[in-house]
Amino acid sequence: MSTGELLDIEPLELKFPFELKKQISCSLQLSNRTDSYVAFKVKTTNPKKYCVRPNTGVVLPRSACDIIVTMQAQKEAPPDMQCKDKFLLQSVKVNDGITAKDITAEMFNKELGNVVEECKLRVVYVAPPQPPSPVPEGSEEGSSPRGSVSDNGNINGSEVASVTRSFDEPQDKSVEARALIRKLTEEKDKAIQQGTKLRQELDMLRREGSKSQGGISFMIVVIIGLLGIILGYFMKKT
Repeated sequence: MSTGELLDIEPLELKFPFELKKQISCSLQLSNRTDSYVAFKVKTTNPKKYCVRPNTGVVLPRSACDIIVTMQAQKEAPPDMQCKDKFLLQSVKVNDGITAKDITAEMFNKELGNVVEECKLRVVYVAPPQPPSPVPEGSEEGSSPRGSVSDNGNINGSEVASVTRSFDEPQDKSVEARALIRKLTEEKDKAIQQGTKLRQELDMLRREGSKSQGGISFMIVVIIGLLGIILGYFMKKT
């Protein structure tokens, strides 16, 4: 801040967040330290490059005034981001009741005996604020994969269904496989029990046949054939 006899000026450096092909503005505040009307005028070394609103005006006693300085869009960046442009703010006491329309160039002419207070302001280019870099989802070590999130913050329903199916389907197939194996095992056990029972009956018939006829009857041959068919069928299924 510059503290003169007439005006306090804040800031003393006009800082522009420089970006190519973009119009940039900054503000300047003038505070009247006196009980008199103070007229001001803003000059620059590069008037085609900057627009100052207002560039002249009156600050009422013990009041403040804001000035907006706009830099036109630039096609090229200066070497090393250094700017040589400067501003000069002139201020002078004037009669009470004077407005901006009443200000003339002669009011700031020292040769006419006017007491003119002057303050030089530098132009500084600064780097524009950088947006935070996005962090991809799931990039952190140990993080679990997540479904995409829509604009209203809800997880995409189709992705939830897809993930649910990926977990549920293997479990369903595993349950079906275990049930089928259990059923085949039970059928195999039943077949073995039936086979054992048939062999026992066959042995009994053999003994009885050998006693009565001395050989194996036709019925025994049929039973043996049936036994072979049953065992072959269940062995194929397992």
